[in-house]
This record gives sequence, structure tokens and C-alpha cells, in this order.
Amino acid sequence: MNQTNKSPLQQTAPPLYQVNKPYVTASFEIKYHQIIDADGAVVGPIPDFARQPEQLIKLYQAMYLTRQFDHKAILLQRRGQLGTYASSLGQEAIGTAIGYTMQADDVLLPAYREYAAQFLRGVSMTEILLYWGGNEQGMNFQAQKHDFPINVPIASQTSHAVGVAYAMQLRQQARVAVCVLGDGATSKGDFYEAINAAGNWKLPVVFVINNNHWAISLPRQKQSHAKTLAQKAIAAGISGEQVDGNDVIAMQFRLDKALNKARNGHGPSVIEALSYRLGDHTTADDATRYRSKDELEQNWKYEPLSRLHHYLTNMGYWSKHHDQQLEKNTQHLVESAVQEYLNTPAQAPESMFDYLYQSLPESLQEQRQSVIQRHQGHA
Repeated sequence: MNQTNKSPLQQTAPPLYQVNKPYVTASFEIKYHQIIDADGAVVGPIPDFARQPEQLIKLYQAMYLTRQFDHKAILLQRRGQLGTYASSLGQEAIGTAIGYTMQADDVLLPAYREYAAQFLRGVSMTEILLYWGGNEQGMNFQAQKHDFPINVPIASQTSHAVGVAYAMQLRQQARVAVCVLGDGATSKGDFYEAINAAGNWKLPVVFVINNNHWAISLPRQKQSHAKTLAQKAIAAGISGEQVDGNDVIAMQFRLDKALNKARNGHGPSVIEALSYRLGDHTTADDATRYRSKDELEQNWKYEPLSRLHHYLTNMGYWSKHHDQQLEKNTQHLVESAVQEYLNTPAQAPESMFDYLYQSLPESLQEQRQSVIQRHQGHA
């Protein structure tokens, strides 16, 4: 065949690759963001919202309330008044920033440490206590019907988030799905599949990785050889970045940008929030068996509440009087929620059968009746 008989495609198509000529096809970088350091000193440009003292005070109050609730929940578990409980100690800034940044009609898909975000979005402390106390009605949020319940199976909420975001896109809604997961969840196939679909379909979803450096007893350095977890977004064509997860100002600032990007049709993001799990994995865990005392003490220096407290005090926005008033008000709120939880009647044992099937199979109907009879016999 001579040159003139070649098809237009054969004449103009470039080679798919060139042999023996190495070249860089693409390069990437992962940026890290911090605004105030562990001592409350300013290390980055202060965003506009953080120039308003009342806004920063609200952030601090939300983190403080979450920590006091957390402390009380652990005491309840130790007394046998609550089931296994997952603490958010040291990670309050992440949930607080999420709660303040999301719009009311966005959808939160949490893991099991996002209490600050849930409280800010209308979930009550009593509802969270009911859930960990074994009462599933605690996940029937009365003031926030479209947010998802606490998700314990690792990474499965990432797939749910893709489905939610796809529905938002299909309906042409200016809404965002915010999915929160731990560092360990980024090693699951669910996560990779989710970010791949989100990137391919340019979905309005933001994945927030709470990198608290521990997946139960497995440290971060043994989970993944990747230098950052944020860089895992690159393979999916999603922007990824690291943020100091103990800096609530930086967290809110970067989250706001990511949510606005998704809301305006510009696709998903992955934010790796660097934090540290100051408590046990759950109340069923004993972290002293695998974590050194020195490491724990060192990381207490970076926790989020003292950091923002330093900044507020240094700026003249906060005083000991404010501390005393906040402690008093918070104690009242927490104790009221605890009493409401303790006074809630226990569900009937047969209720365990009531939400499994639309129509209960005959074999389970027999079991349900047996449970009723046995319970009545012990009444």
C-alpha cells in the first residue's frame, strides 16, 4: 500500500508511545495546611471568618462540649450504664469544622467519632447515648432525618456516599455528601472503588480522612507505605490535601473550599486531617498494650482545645471567667442528656426482630413469639 492509499486515520495518528525515550507524563504534589500551631501562634494567613471572635468562640465551645460529653460517656460505660463506646478524644476539631461548614441540606456519612459534627447538625447527646446503650432508636435522629447513622463497618460508608452524591447530581441539587473515615479505612477496597467512581463521575462528595495514626492497634506506618494518605486521591483524578486536623481554623477553611467546589459542580476532594487518638480505640480496648506512654504524652501537646484556647487568650477574646461559665453551662447540658438517656424505658426484647424484614419469615415469627413468652415469664 502506498502513502496515498492510507486512510486519514493512518496518515495522521501519532504513535501511542515512543520506545527508549523516557519522559514524565504527569507529576503531582500534596499540600499541607496549618494556620495556628500547638502554642496558638499564627503560622498562616487568617481567613475572614476567623477574624470574628464570636465565630472562634463558638468553635471552642463546640469542641469543649464534645470533650465533656465524651468523658461522661466513658464514665457511664465503666459503670455498666452504656455499652462499648468509641471516644473522640483529641479529634474534636475535625468534627467541629465539618459541622460548622456543612449546609443544613447536605448529607453527613460519619464513621463513629464524629459527635461534634452530629451535635452541630442537630443530633442530640441523648440519641448518641441511646445508640451506644444498645437502643437503635438513637439513630432515628429527630432533628436530622437525612444524615446517615453511625457506621461501624470500616469504609462501607464510602460507597454509600457515592450513591448519595450521585443522586444529588442526578437531581441537579446544590448539595454535598461529606463522608468521614479513619486512616485504616483507606486500606479497604471500598475506599478505592468509591473515590474512583466519584472522580470518574465528578460527584459532589468530600471524603475526610481522620488520620488519628491508629487503626485499633495497628500504627499508621504499618498500614500503608504511601507518604501521605491524601495522595491516594491522585489515582482517582481527585484533588487531595493534608490539613492539620488539630487546627480547627485550618480545617474549617479548607473544608469550606472543598464543599464549595463540590457544590458548584467541580467534583470531589479528599482531605487528610492529621490528628491523634489520645484515648483507646474503644472502651473495649487497652492502648497501653501497644502504645508507649512517651508517645501519648508527646501528642497531648498538639491537641485541639488547648491550641484554640491559647489563641483566644492571646488575642484577648477569652478569660478565666469564660472558662468557669462554659464549664458550668456544659456540665448542665451533659447531665441533662444523661438523665434523659437513663430515664428512657428499655426496648422490649422482641423489638430485635422488628426492623430486619418488611415481612418477618415464619421461622423468625416463632422465635419472636418465644422471646415474648420467655420475657413475660421473667416479668
